Amino acid sequence: MRNFLATLLIAFTIGLSAQNYIEHKVQSGETIQTIAKKYLVTPFDIYALNPDAKKKIQPNTVLIIPNSKIKNEPLIENKRELTGYKTHKVKRKETIYSLTKKYGISEEELKKANRHLYSENLKKGDKIKIPQFRTITSKRTLNNTVKKYTVQPKEGKWRIAYKFGVSVAELEALNPNMNSVIQPGDILNVPNIKDQEEKAIEASFGYYEVLPKETFYGLKGKLNLSQEQLEQLNPELKATGLKAGMVLKVPDSSTKDITSAEIVDVKITNLRRNLTNFKTKKIALMMPYQLHKIDVDSVEEAKDRIKNNKLLSIVLDFHVGVLMALDSAKHLGISTDLKVFDTRYHAAITSKLLAENDFSDYDAVIGPMEEQSFDRVASALKADRIPVIAAMNKPKQVYSNVFQTLPEDKLLRKTMIDFVKADSLKKSVVIISDRANKLSSESLQKEFPGSKLILSRLDKKNKTKDAYFIYHTELENIFSAGKTYVFLETNNDSFASSVISMLNGFIDSKTEIILTTLKKGKAFEGKNIDNINLSNLKFHYASVYKDYDESKNNGFVKAYRKAYGVSPSKYVARGFDITLDLLMRLASAENLYEASGDTVETEYIENKFRYTTDFFGGYVNQAFYVVKFDDLRVVKAN
Repeated sequence: MRNFLATLLIAFTIGLSAQNYIEHKVQSGETIQTIAKKYLVTPFDIYALNPDAKKKIQPNTVLIIPNSKIKNEPLIENKRELTGYKTHKVKRKETIYSLTKKYGISEEELKKANRHLYSENLKKGDKIKIPQFRTITSKRTLNNTVKKYTVQPKEGKWRIAYKFGVSVAELEALNPNMNSVIQPGDILNVPNIKDQEEKAIEASFGYYEVLPKETFYGLKGKLNLSQEQLEQLNPELKATGLKAGMVLKVPDSSTKDITSAEIVDVKITNLRRNLTNFKTKKIALMMPYQLHKIDVDSVEEAKDRIKNNKLLSIVLDFHVGVLMALDSAKHLGISTDLKVFDTRYHAAITSKLLAENDFSDYDAVIGPMEEQSFDRVASALKADRIPVIAAMNKPKQVYSNVFQTLPEDKLLRKTMIDFVKADSLKKSVVIISDRANKLSSESLQKEFPGSKLILSRLDKKNKTKDAYFIYHTELENIFSAGKTYVFLETNNDSFASSVISMLNGFIDSKTEIILTTLKKGKAFEGKNIDNINLSNLKFHYASVYKDYDESKNNGFVKAYRKAYGVSPSKYVARGFDITLDLLMRLASAENLYEASGDTVETEYIENKFRYTTDFFGGYVNQAFYVVKFDDLRVVKAN
């Protein structure tokens, strides 16, 4: 057996020698990519001869490297052949170095001909042999591992590098004369891999080259993709990690404008007609009640804390809505086993709850509210496919088991742009913006050719600081008879209040001004904002929820008023709507995933829901409203 292995090893070594392969000892810090670049080969060439290198290479590992395969034409090689020796008598002051220069030979060649020089110094009077050489020029043809590839339409360096599993730098090394911008029809050298090993290029994806020292954290901010999402799209990352020069496949949507999202109009589905699954639903409600901070022995202190703690007030309102939804579902024959968990708005406490409780048989989990806590719950329950409902917040990552109930801002923005575009009666569009929203407002202006953009004034003393005001004269002669839409883009309530007040002064019997915004924030809810002015301007905006219609018979509102003596807040309504929708969907299918197709749109007291699959498999609500101020009420706009 030993003789057989020895024979095999000798045969393998002779074979490598015959093909003129190179041995390379891996140094600390080297990667397959850097070694490939050093020898002007591709990583594929190295992996073909060193399969174990695909896993991990250690310092001092010996790799077999093939000859450079860049040139397809024969290589010109000069070879020195020994023809004989001449004798030289050493003179005073002559050295080995001076003799190598005099005769055009190397120090090694001189010592090899005079072996005593390996251990002795050169002495005057010594007679030494000087080797004589002749140069033989020959041509050698390489067995290339590259092939020719014709560049296709819409293909750039990144896409081609990704397709053949090399970096852009390696592609450039294979093509020294490649143009900086390649064109369809260009002929390139690419690794000669099998067709089935070529990575597919998909039009719906973009391709990104990793920069030196770039990290997953940095890419999260740049591409809005987590490490898990990047590894899902590029499985080789799990083995190799992130390396400079590698080309990653990324969703093309990460570079699209916010207004490119699709908006679909779907009829409301009445799930009451579809109830078939009446098994008891096991639901977990994880909210930051922070009960450890409440002195249950002091009723007055507890009441005072609830009154003055805004977070606790929101949580308790939502909780009441959840309980009312359970009662409504019960009347429909849907029974619920509800377990309540106090996350204390703390990620460590949430992790402890996960460790101490088995959630594998739950139908769904609502919450938590805190971002890091939600992420831990969703990640922990993903393997068991337990749906986790983001009820009050937008998660930083939509895992495959996450249901995000708040629509994305880009859809709300596109809705308002399309709404204004669809109004054939409008005469003009004006955009008023503070400096913080300058870029988005300039982008908005491109959506409405001929529109006018007015930016807030800068501080007179500090020209880089926003003064948050415009002059009344800047609005004069802008509004003519007919309908004008005004987009007000600001996060500053004093600026919003000032502009809204000014706009009201330009309304008359012939001039209709309709106020709108791409994103309604707290600036439109400040203490100086007059709702009468907003009603005069028929303020329009896209919203996650609408106010319930008090003129209609509403059992939910009646029940709440009867129990608590006041009208329900939007948080009570949201807790009710999300929970009732969850239970109705679970009762209309085998599980929440089957009940959440994008053709199913539901509507309740103040909210509606239509889930579409996120790129990475989670679910995001795409149902919302366009509402307007009308006689001091917020109503659905047509």
